[in-house]
Parts: sequence; C-alpha cells; structure tokens
Amino acid sequence: MSADEPLRMTVDGEVFEISRPDDSPDSYDFAWLTGPNPQYGFGLRSHPPVPLGPADLEEAIRDFLSQVDPDTGFIE
Repeated sequence: MSADEPLRMTVDGEVFEISRPDDSPDSYDFAWLTGPNPQYGFGLRSHPPVPLGPADLEEAIRDFLSQVDPDTGFIE
C-alpha cells in the first residue's frame, strides 16, 4: 500500500479503507465504510515506523471491532 493509494480490506464482513498520510509514514487511518456511523474509524501508529502487513492490519481491525458497542456502533 502506498501513501497515494488507499487499501480496502474486509474483516468479519466489515469493510475498511486504510490509508497512510503523506506526512506521517508510520501512521495508518482506518475508515469503517460499512459501520453504522459515517466517518467513524480509528488510527494506528507503528513503532518503530515499519510497514504493516495484511495480517497486522487485520489484527488491528479485529481489535477495534471487539471494542465497539453493538448498540451504538461506537467505542464506549
């Protein structure tokens, strides 16, 4: 995944668009496209700044989804 080209990933039936800001190569922005709340998602930084692979990204998404309240669609 390049900073110019977002990646779409489906995990447990939920679709996320993952992008990397140009000014922060160790950061990842996850937009939850199929979530109940528009514009909701999360961010992640790798330390040390290394590219994360598909398994790492999937694990981050699963961790996020495990924290979401199914009634509100938000992390409470």
